[in-house]
Amino acid sequence: MSKVEQSTKLDLERIVFIGRTFGEYFDMFSLSEEELEGKKILDCPAGACSFTAVGNKSGLDVTACDIAYYHSGEDLKNKGLQDIEHAMKHMQKAQNNYKWDYFKDIEGLRNHRLSALQDCAKDMKESSERYIPVTLPSLPFKNEEFDILLSAHFLFMYADRLDYQFHIETLNELLRVTKEEVRIFPLVDLEGKRYEHLDKLISYLADNGCTVEELKVPYEFQANANSMLKIKKG
Repeated sequence: MSKVEQSTKLDLERIVFIGRTFGEYFDMFSLSEEELEGKKILDCPAGACSFTAVGNKSGLDVTACDIAYYHSGEDLKNKGLQDIEHAMKHMQKAQNNYKWDYFKDIEGLRNHRLSALQDCAKDMKESSERYIPVTLPSLPFKNEEFDILLSAHFLFMYADRLDYQFHIETLNELLRVTKEEVRIFPLVDLEGKRYEHLDKLISYLADNGCTVEELKVPYEFQANANSMLKIKKG
C-alpha cells in the first residue's frame, strides 16, 4: 500500500460521516425557498447532509464540498452507518445535554440521520460532480462563484482543535468564493459554550466591510446551539 493510500485509509477512521436533513438546514439557517431560488449555493463542509441531494431535486442549485469526499461514496456510506450507531449509543448517556422538541427521542434522531445519509449516498452515486473534495482553509472555486454559502457544525464547534487563525483563514476563503452572504451555525463549541473569540471575529469581519448579524434560529438540539452568524459582503 502506498503512503497516500495508507493515509487516506487512516483518515476515513478520523472522519465522522453524519449529516442533517434538508428540513433541518432550513431551520438551522432560517432559510426560505424564495431567498434560495435562482441562487448558486455551496454547502461547506457538507458531510453526510442531504441538503444538496434534496435541494437539487427541489429545483435549487446546490454544490457540496467536504474533506470526506476524497473517499468513495460506498466507503462513506458504510462509515456513516457505523457512525450513526456509535452516536446513538453515546446519546443514551448524554441525553440531558440535548433538547428533544425536534426529534422527540433517540429513535426519531436515528431516523433523521439515516434519512440524510441515504439521500446523500444515493445522490453521490448519481451526481458525483456535485460533491467536491476540499481541504480547508482552501477551496478550489473561483472568486464569487456562489451567491450563498452555508457552513454547519464545523468552524466554532471544534474551537479546541481549530485555532483563531484557522477560523480567520477559513472565513476569508468562504467569503472569497461567495458573492452575497455566508451563514454559519452554530456559534458554540462541543460543550455548548459560545465561541470565545466570536466578538473579536465579528469586529474583524466588520473592519473588512462585512455586515454581521448574530441571529436566533428556530432550531435547538444541542443545548445553547440556537443562533447563527449571517455575514453579508459589503
